[in-house]
Amino acid sequence: MRTRRGLSYPPLPTMSSDITVCRKRQKKSPDKTSDFFESLPDDLVLSVLCKLSSTATSPSDFVSVLVTCKRLNSLGLHSLVSSKASHKTFPVKPKNWCDSAHRFLKHCADAGNIEACYTLGMIRFYCLQTRGSGASLMAKAAMNSHAPALYSLAVIQFNGSGGTKNDKDLRAGVALCARAAFLGHIDALRELGHCLQDGYGVKQNVTEGRRFLVQANARELAAVLSAGNSKRPWPTWSLHPVPHPRVRSGTGSGCPLLSDYGCNVPAPEAHPASRFMAEWFAGRGGSSGPGMRLCSHSGCGRPETRKHEFRRCSVCGAVNYCSRACQALDWKFRHKAECAPVERWLDDDGEDAAGEDDGAGVLDGVMMVNS
Repeated sequence: MRTRRGLSYPPLPTMSSDITVCRKRQKKSPDKTSDFFESLPDDLVLSVLCKLSSTATSPSDFVSVLVTCKRLNSLGLHSLVSSKASHKTFPVKPKNWCDSAHRFLKHCADAGNIEACYTLGMIRFYCLQTRGSGASLMAKAAMNSHAPALYSLAVIQFNGSGGTKNDKDLRAGVALCARAAFLGHIDALRELGHCLQDGYGVKQNVTEGRRFLVQANARELAAVLSAGNSKRPWPTWSLHPVPHPRVRSGTGSGCPLLSDYGCNVPAPEAHPASRFMAEWFAGRGGSSGPGMRLCSHSGCGRPETRKHEFRRCSVCGAVNYCSRACQALDWKFRHKAECAPVERWLDDDGEDAAGEDDGAGVLDGVMMVNS
């Protein structure tokens, strides 16, 4: 196309294959190897670990997290996480006891975990026989209103454990037991009730003692009903008492704590420290030394710290107990059916006169005497 002056316009460009078209810059995709966990702040991870350690139902729940990576291992051993760990995080089998397990418990105790203080204190006092450090750890837990620690210190005062017979302090034992009972500890309620009924370390008051025994059984029954654990049997009612499953002559299930009223209450779950002690001494001949015995109540595990420390059954002499609470429970659970001269406790009408009803469902069918 030409103009008036004879000039021509430049030819229009044609879309040919040799013309390159500009393309938009492509967005770079994120690196698939990047770890978003590393970008989480430590405070958030610590909060999650604290919740995990406080709700763990077994040691594996917590240990499996520690072995996941280096960051979780370092944060999992933080003092804040260790102070929140539940008592179910600490159970360790005596056959697996080692320095690392001891250090872990001590680490948690130093962080302020009262359950670790109590567990390690019981292990040191009874198993490792380091009485001073064990008692101080239990005292540390007791000062933080830990009911099992208060009750354990009460048993130590009642028996003079770790010392001589002259080291018994009955009034101190009753005071510690009363504090634990105020916090709702069932064994302490039962022990205090028997002390009041017998006038042991305190002025005798039968009526008040019965009230504590009734409260102990009511709390134990309420604990079973509110447990919500399908693995444990529920209490059942029947016209005929159901014997304990550990008794060979029995055919039922459940512990007959209230069997005289037709209620078969499951056995209370033992504390991990008690289970540890029972297994520890079971693997060492069933005693803490020559001539020393264990408490005959299976859920206790306490050993004698000197010869003839515990009281024995005055009828058969085959069993011994660290406390009146253990004696009352074991009589109902097992010993009532095993005590040798059972005929002595039957009157002419064939009725059970072994233990008169104390209003609490716990019968003192056997008198205890000092060995």
